[in-house]
Amino acid sequence: MKYYAICDCDNCYVSCERVFRPDLEGKPVVVLSNNDGCVVARSAEAKRLGIKAGTPYYQLGRMFPGVKIEAFSSNYELYGEMTGRVMTIIRDMAPECFRYSIDEAFAVLDGFNVDELHEWGTALHDRVMQSVGMPVSIGIAPTKTMAKMASHYAKKYAGYGHCCVIDTEERRIKAEQLYPIGEVWGIGRRYQARLESMGIRTAYDFASHARSWVSATFRTVIMERTWAELNGVDCIPDDIPAKKKSICTSRSFRDMTSDFDTLHTHIANFAARCAEKARRQRSVATVVGVFVDTNHFRTDLTQYWNMTEQTLRMPSASTIEIVKAATACLKRIYRADVMYKKAGVILMGVVPDNAIQTDLFTFDADRHRQMQSLDSAVDRLNKVEGTETVVLSSQQYGKGQKFADAIRRERKSQCPTTRWTDIIKLK
Repeated sequence: MKYYAICDCDNCYVSCERVFRPDLEGKPVVVLSNNDGCVVARSAEAKRLGIKAGTPYYQLGRMFPGVKIEAFSSNYELYGEMTGRVMTIIRDMAPECFRYSIDEAFAVLDGFNVDELHEWGTALHDRVMQSVGMPVSIGIAPTKTMAKMASHYAKKYAGYGHCCVIDTEERRIKAEQLYPIGEVWGIGRRYQARLESMGIRTAYDFASHARSWVSATFRTVIMERTWAELNGVDCIPDDIPAKKKSICTSRSFRDMTSDFDTLHTHIANFAARCAEKARRQRSVATVVGVFVDTNHFRTDLTQYWNMTEQTLRMPSASTIEIVKAATACLKRIYRADVMYKKAGVILMGVVPDNAIQTDLFTFDADRHRQMQSLDSAVDRLNKVEGTETVVLSSQQYGKGQKFADAIRRERKSQCPTTRWTDIIKLK
């Protein structure tokens, strides 16, 4: 029989920070959003205190007086590298797997007997802890939806030893009877209120209805699939999530600005990030869009929002081409009389890079190959030496400031696994 295992890093961002700060074990720790605005990740201790996701950081001191709460700015370079190590171990131990998110991966366990399932999950947890230092929880069941439910119990109850297996009808029913309907994968908050108004409080309440009732009531394939999965019928495709059809990078600035050069530097960096994301998924973009926005909380200032786009002559993922198009867009919508608080770049019409329609009259094959080679070399250098080692001149802020520094990250940890300058020094 085929089983699915969902392997999920516990409190991922906090766990990444704790690998290099073991003194924080057992203490409340939070990770903040861009510009150190709100709480986006919490340790188990922080959750027990009552800290909610989305809580503004500046409110923590007032809400929890006298409590020492360790806070970190988001360090996505570190998180991406550490979770990449976890995924490498999962791929090595699983017969087949695919990544679902930055901190989750599904493994397909075909041909395993029931006794081997928990043994495999426990071995995976132990190896990740030994090799990476991050705790993971594993949920194993005949369907992906039930596996997600099992991982919840693996996290919540220490008695499972970080691995919960749902392998019998009795365990399925018991697990679903205790599982809130709003937590079910595929349902969430969108349908939670509607289902609860019908008296459906748990996953078991929903699974106990007839399939015909689900079909007539909701008329969506997703809800029918969820019902089937909760009843032990595997029907969600074994596939890696689809590539993004659009790619966006946007940020709120540390300080408002009306200066074109400063705004241009932000846009150039956003465009470069979009181009990197496109190359990473082997895609190219057809259209580049740029938007700018003011601070809507400052009603005493002029309010302005605008967006424009430019179609590329030929689909591209070249940093130079995309930054050039984004700059042209910015020039068309820039106004010198307003203070800008946020801006962003959006790549649209994203398609695979192996299906490019070239321009008959202007396509230069040699230049196209040179641009591809240049981007590959820059990506390789930035991966080995650290992000922003090589950038375009238009991406450079004044006084040697980097893109990462343009965002408020006063509590950012170092990157000892990706930057030589941050390598750990032992006494």
